[in-house]
Amino acid sequence: MNESSNKRTVIVGIFIIVGLVFLVAGILMVGNLRNTFKKKMPIVAHFEDVGGLQTGNNVWFSGVKIGTVSNLHFYGTTQVEVTMKIETKAQQYIRKDAKIRLSTDGLIGNKILVIYGGTSDKPEVQEGDTLEVEKTFSSEDMINTLQENNKNLLAITSDFKTISKKIAGGEGTVGKLLDDDSIYENINAATASLQNASANAQLMMNSLSKFSEGLNTKGTLANELSTDTIVFNSLKASVLQLQQMADTANVFITNLNAAGSNTKTAIGVLLHDEETGAHLKETIKNLETSSKKLDEDLEAAQHNFLLRGYFKKKNKQAKKESGKNGSDVK
Repeated sequence: MNESSNKRTVIVGIFIIVGLVFLVAGILMVGNLRNTFKKKMPIVAHFEDVGGLQTGNNVWFSGVKIGTVSNLHFYGTTQVEVTMKIETKAQQYIRKDAKIRLSTDGLIGNKILVIYGGTSDKPEVQEGDTLEVEKTFSSEDMINTLQENNKNLLAITSDFKTISKKIAGGEGTVGKLLDDDSIYENINAATASLQNASANAQLMMNSLSKFSEGLNTKGTLANELSTDTIVFNSLKASVLQLQQMADTANVFITNLNAAGSNTKTAIGVLLHDEETGAHLKETIKNLETSSKKLDEDLEAAQHNFLLRGYFKKKNKQAKKESGKNGSDVK
């Protein structure tokens, strides 16, 4: 009797122990409490707003859960210091210049912290290091942005309503373009003018094309001017000669101006000395008077009886020679 009671007690105790073992194992699996026994190291981040983050929320890196939030407390005046415990096996992948941001687990899930970035040339994170926080938009920020956008859309809609009303009433430039036929006709005329100008430009381009073809056609003047070195050298020599003539003329004029401005030269005396000019005029006048007196003396000599025969003989000989020359011409 006592032996059967003892056996029953042992069996019940074994079943209770096995049940407790399964219960503890189930609790650990469901609550991920097995991670509690893993070796972890603390790191810190300072947030302006944690947006409802709580102790026990997960920390992720590259889509893998590597730790949890262990503590939250105020830091400074407005910031919140978040202490996280991450697994030491993930330490070698996280660099000191890595960043951390606040996110959510799914669309409306719990808040989580996501570590990302970092360069390979930087050392790995150490216990107690502080990660740089990236500012993210919360759902409240998104709602505020949407509200601001709605206000802007409302203002734009109101402005467009006013503009469309003015256009429909024929006000403003667009309204006049839609209602005023004269403006439409002016635009058509301007378009026609532009088309004519385009046609004229096309004709000019065709002319230029023909001219360029002439440059490439042998035997034409344009081609010879552009390709024949002899013609080019001749033109070049002519231009050089003209240049030399121009230079000589410039030198002559310069010398003439210099001589005219110098009162010691003959030209300078004639141009600047009034007394010499007066004497020169008097000399020319005397020469004219002497020429007239000489003509009168010659006329008187022709009527002198001593020389009359000589002049008559000379006149007859002159007439004979003129008659002979006339017959030769016939």
